[in-house]
Amino acid sequence: MFPIRDHNPSGRVPYVTYVLMALNVGIFLSYVPILNDDRALYALYNAYALVPVRVSDGYGFEGLFTSQFLHGGWMHLAGNMLFLWIYGDNIEEEMGHFAYLAFYLAAGVAAGLTQVAFEPSSAVPMVGASGAIAGVMGAYLLLFPKAKVDILIIFVVFFRIFPIPAWIILILWFGMQFVGGVGADPNTGGTAFWAHAGGFIAGILGALPVWLKRGGVAFWNRTDGHPPHPEAKYPQINNSRIPKVKRR
Repeated sequence: MFPIRDHNPSGRVPYVTYVLMALNVGIFLSYVPILNDDRALYALYNAYALVPVRVSDGYGFEGLFTSQFLHGGWMHLAGNMLFLWIYGDNIEEEMGHFAYLAFYLAAGVAAGLTQVAFEPSSAVPMVGASGAIAGVMGAYLLLFPKAKVDILIIFVVFFRIFPIPAWIILILWFGMQFVGGVGADPNTGGTAFWAHAGGFIAGILGALPVWLKRGGVAFWNRTDGHPPHPEAKYPQINNSRIPKVKRR
């Protein structure tokens, strides 16, 4: 069960989102040859990842930025780029290209600092654009809470696409990060749940000026939480290998 697209078309070309996606993919491809070389990969992460204990000790702050463009594997990269592609274009349109870039990087930094705050003694390197993208998702929740997002549900031998309001999937996602953070072991690898949660909250706060400029609650009332333009329409693509039987 995961989102594949939204029904919220952008009226501007999201150049910054495309550049960010290209940078993430290009940088990952540059070190694909060493993915199976633990020593070389550790050296890369040691140089450019975010290590909470270093920041706690007063150095390694550059990792707050460089770590945002590293990923731990193909699925890590693909998941992050899918979420950025779904939500990034609309936030870039609302904020403008340069403000959106600053917002994205700042959300990533806030996400990293949140991870440091909750796991200050952790020596486990942290990589990924997830924190910055969580900020984009938080902004999306504030600006377009009822925009439709298509969810692909795969269950054994069939799949089906369901459109649901953005606020449901985004709040559910945030709740999962919070619960995951509470139960996480800071001394083992895995998902940086607190970074996700921190980036999400930072995204909501960072988007407040845009929301207030649009009218705040009045903006929600005018659109009922939906995007202020016609929604995108997609052909019905639902498939099942289970035979259908007509009832008499």
